[in-house]
Amino acid sequence: MGKNLHHHHQHQSKSNNSQTKFIFVLFFFCLLGLACIIDLFWASSSSFSSSYLRFASNWVSQKPRIFVSQQQQNVDDKIGKKKRFLSATFADLPAPDLAWEQMPSAPVPRLDGSAIQINNLFYVLSGYGTLDHVHSHVDVFNFTDNTWCAKFDTPKDMANSHLGVASDGRYIYVVSGQYGPQCRAPTSRTYVLDTQTREWQSLPPLPAPRYAPATQLWKGRLHVMGGSKENRHTPGLEHWSIAVKDGKALDKEWRTEIPIPRGGPHRACVAINDRLFVIGGQEGDFMAKPGSPIFKCSRRHEVVYGDVDMLDAEMKKWEVLPPLPKPNSHIECSWVVVNNSIIITGGTTEKHPETKRMILVGEVFQFHLDSLTWSVIGKLPYRVKTTLAGFWDGYLYFTSGQRDRGPDNPQPKKVIGELWRTKLNI
Repeated sequence: MGKNLHHHHQHQSKSNNSQTKFIFVLFFFCLLGLACIIDLFWASSSSFSSSYLRFASNWVSQKPRIFVSQQQQNVDDKIGKKKRFLSATFADLPAPDLAWEQMPSAPVPRLDGSAIQINNLFYVLSGYGTLDHVHSHVDVFNFTDNTWCAKFDTPKDMANSHLGVASDGRYIYVVSGQYGPQCRAPTSRTYVLDTQTREWQSLPPLPAPRYAPATQLWKGRLHVMGGSKENRHTPGLEHWSIAVKDGKALDKEWRTEIPIPRGGPHRACVAINDRLFVIGGQEGDFMAKPGSPIFKCSRRHEVVYGDVDMLDAEMKKWEVLPPLPKPNSHIECSWVVVNNSIIITGGTTEKHPETKRMILVGEVFQFHLDSLTWSVIGKLPYRVKTTLAGFWDGYLYFTSGQRDRGPDNPQPKKVIGELWRTKLNI
């Protein structure tokens, strides 16, 4: 029995040792498995994190955005963080006030009309009454007694707006322009008016139709340059001239001259002191909407500029002069020459950078021909474009155009026929 008991203890001891080894091995493999699982999870987690960071980084670099909740926006507004927009009147320049006196209004309102002053008589031609109605007549204002004293018709085939006009002191030359309302096609027809007999005669047509070309009599020749081409939008650089005398063409056709440095419509063109100046203007304009049976006007991109170019006496070279105080267009008949200087009234300038709305000009500018420098000499009663300007007995006059919506809104609104004057002391 003793032998059997000893054998039993011995057998039990071996059994216990085997169990201990088995538990140890099992525990070892469990630890190893756990380590593998942890390692796999960590690798997967690192890979996911890297992928997410790469995706997030790429998304942010491609489309950076800031999102603000309405609640946060309300808080920001209360503490003064609300976004501030550029003032609508930011383009206005400091200028002294002028004492303006309202005179008898023109018989009809006009936009994109034209005007020529001959001594004390002011001839106001054509233009839009509304976008759907254009004028086909001339109104005459007498500066001596401040009355509108006459009215007579234009030729039935003559353009109704965007004319090029010039005068030698008796004859008024009318070149090209738009025929009809809205944004209809231009015509190349050219006419001359004898202001003493009020008779019209035709001249050789322009080589190609133009809208609002820069036009002036200089050195015995009628010069026509720039303007917009037949589609109403593309700037023209061509410069043509034809010899004229006493209302008659001395040439059978137009001659090609040195191109204008920058094309486009609505530029002032002034001949003085044996020099020819072209001032301001724009590239681009409204176009007829494709397929529209009434040629309905459709806005296109426009660039207004303040360039000033001068053609030398030999007509061989353009010289770049100091620009206007700000870009300005729609000033083709908005100027007068006073005391060896050019005075310009109103116009349009660059669009508002945020609202993209047209901005009208309310200043009076002076270009000093002796120093070739600009100054701002006053304010108009309101901002207005396509003014028709004259000067008589020390008074600066302007009439017609399209005025602003009010002192704080420079966008165009009402087409007017009002006539104003102010005494200039320059």
